[in-house]
Amino acid sequence: MTPTTAAGSYYERVGELRFKPTAHAGGAWADDEQHFSPVGGLIAHAIEQHVADSRPGSGLAVARISYDILGRIALDECEITVETIRPGRTIELLEAVLSIGGRAVTRARAWLLTSLDTSSVADSSVERLAPPEEFEPWPMDELWPGGYIGSVEVRRRAGAVPGRSAAWIRTPLDLVAGEPSGALASYLALVDTANGIAVRQSPTEWMFPNTDLTVHLQRQPSGDWTGLDTSVSFGPDGHGVTSTVLHDVHGPVGTAAQILTVRPLPGS
Repeated sequence: MTPTTAAGSYYERVGELRFKPTAHAGGAWADDEQHFSPVGGLIAHAIEQHVADSRPGSGLAVARISYDILGRIALDECEITVETIRPGRTIELLEAVLSIGGRAVTRARAWLLTSLDTSSVADSSVERLAPPEEFEPWPMDELWPGGYIGSVEVRRRAGAVPGRSAAWIRTPLDLVAGEPSGALASYLALVDTANGIAVRQSPTEWMFPNTDLTVHLQRQPSGDWTGLDTSVSFGPDGHGVTSTVLHDVHGPVGTAAQILTVRPLPGS
């Protein structure tokens, strides 16, 4: 399938549960795959819609979402189904499955917790990330190829070293054409970028794709910017971890982690 070249979004809805990626969803490791960042946002969008339809006014909010990447995510039409695994009045567990060609390629589980006012005890020992205007514009597409990378604005903190960096990311594009996305889905659509902002080895010599993404949230994010304070570690046996403290312009939001499979790039 040839992806659409719609200028203003990562996906177009083509059915109740089906979405067609645009060229902007193109991956960094292969041009016929989807980058997982918009995929993660699309799944969160489907979860938010499921909650709005099945539990309107419930006050439930996503506190953790974990994605398992089961295989290659082709740049092709995808279908997302969402079901409730553990129903509850104040705690609920949902599962979303993204399939392409009838095969599940990503499975996500989201814990939803009830919302209540705890502002009197709200606090964190995590230092706030400096605001985006104090970071430098960074042409990420000079390091990474792909439609998704070319679609985002990145500002990175000066002094980045291999395996350690911080950046702010935003996009002018909608997640799904012609329909609004919640703040969480829009935020999560940029989080997987963390694995590319603090590379430990050149992606022209080594591959280190992630096979999962797990996000824990202490509060719901807001605003256009996704802040990533990221560390990347490689072990001696072909495994690695990308660990990120998540921010918005108001302060820390939570954490994200990605497990990596590290291997030499064929032919390098």
